[in-house]
Order: sequence, then structure tokens, then C-alpha cells
Amino acid sequence: MSGGRVRENAVGDHYGRGDLWKRIRAALLANGLDPNNLEVEDLAPVDQFHSRGRSATLDLARLAGLTSKMRVLDLGGGLGGPARVLASEVGCSVEVLDLTREFCRVGERLTAATGLSDLVSFRHGNALDLPYGDSSFDVVWTQHSAMNISDKERLYREVRRVLLPGGHLAMHEVFAAPDTEVRFPVPWAREPGISHLLPQTSVRAILAASGLQELAWLDESSAAEKWFRKRAASMPPSPDSPPSLTLSLVLGPDFVRMFRNQLRNLEEGRISIARGLFKAV
Repeated sequence: MSGGRVRENAVGDHYGRGDLWKRIRAALLANGLDPNNLEVEDLAPVDQFHSRGRSATLDLARLAGLTSKMRVLDLGGGLGGPARVLASEVGCSVEVLDLTREFCRVGERLTAATGLSDLVSFRHGNALDLPYGDSSFDVVWTQHSAMNISDKERLYREVRRVLLPGGHLAMHEVFAAPDTEVRFPVPWAREPGISHLLPQTSVRAILAASGLQELAWLDESSAAEKWFRKRAASMPPSPDSPPSLTLSLVLGPDFVRMFRNQLRNLEEGRISIARGLFKAV
């Protein structure tokens, strides 16, 4: 088995725990929601896998200047939370590509329940070997998707390849701080082996070398820290009592610890979070 395949399996094991639809369905019913007839907002506690949740998705959409005529590729889009927000708020067409098959299957069910299957589609695949032709998308979108990818150079070459000339990469990502170590577990990794953060300066240099011109860069670490602190204060002591719509449904009982470690990492300057916009040149 190749090293790349081993890493893929490790990432898949982290996110794909089996029976995800059953857990989400039970939590929806426990909260008085019909699993077959949902609003996009109903799913925000479980399908927004990134800091500041839905607000961050809308901020990035405004930065990118999305319109209903655009075709968007959401790399590592998970259950499709951001994609459904974009489809419902902007009216654009979004394809979600994710390495975890279960996310794609469950994402399709959630999308059908929100009535957005005509705008949001899912495909299982690897961001390092995108199953699309050159110049296929107006926008490539990533929200907390690159943390598990070690080969950032190849990632952003692939992004550039599938973008139309003049198209945009809209990104909202987690970055390493120089000369520090991340406290684990965190939402994207239980241990260091599948965590591949780089400092902001390194990623920006890789993007430039990949033919992606920087148009905007905004560090939002402070806003993210405040968001995590507010959420941490209101988290239940146990993710399983009562059944609740939280990311514990996806990440398991370690989620509370992961969430609090994410806050500590921000407070201690071990990581940073930023969003940016880049143009294919």
C-alpha cells in the first residue's frame, strides 16, 4: 500500500465513523425536526466544519463576489454545509468534492432534504488529483479543508488547473504559528500524523508560485478566538446528553476536547486563521 493511500485511509478513519446518517437523523428527530424536510439553517450546528460557522461562509462569499451564474468547486466540503449556504443565499451551482465517502452519501441526503439537489452535487475524490478537466470552475472554495493535506504545492497547482482564466480561489484556512506545536486532539486530527499546517507566509508564497495572484488577505484569528470562547462556555459537559445537533455526531465524544484545544491553540498563538481571495493568472 502506498504512503499516499495510507494517509488517505488515516484521514478517512478520522472523519468517517460509520452510521453517520443514523446519528444525525436521531438528533434531528430529538430536536423536533423532520429529517426529510429541512431548512439550511437547521443543519448549521452539524454541517459547518469551520470557525465562525455560517457567518464565516457568508463573509467569504462576499469577499469572493459570488453570483448565481458561477460554478463553484468546494474542495473538502464535507457534508455540504457551505455549499448549501451558497446555493440558498447566492443561487450558484456548487460541486462538493470530499475524500470521505460517507460525507458524500450523507451530504446528498441532507441536500435533498433542503430541496437543493438541483444546485448542490457531491463527488468522492482526492484534492491532489482532481477529477475535472482544465478550466472547469469559476471559483474554487476551501473552508478549513487543507489542514490534512501535506503536499500544498500539488494542491494549489490542481486548484489553478481547474480554474477558468481569471477565476478565483476563495479560502478560509487554519495555519501554523512559527516555532510552536499544536495541542492535540483538534477537530481535523487526533494526533500529529495527519495534521499538515504551514505558516501563513509559506502558504501565500506557494499560492503565488502556483499562478494564483493574491487579491485579499485577512487574518481573523481574533474573531475566531472570540467565537470559540463563546461556544466553549455554552457547550454541554457531555456531547451525548441529550442527543444534540453538534459536531460530536461527526467527530465523536472527543469533540468537546478537540473544540477546547482549538480555543487554547488560538489563545496561545499556536495557530492562526485567515481568509483570502486569489485570482488565476
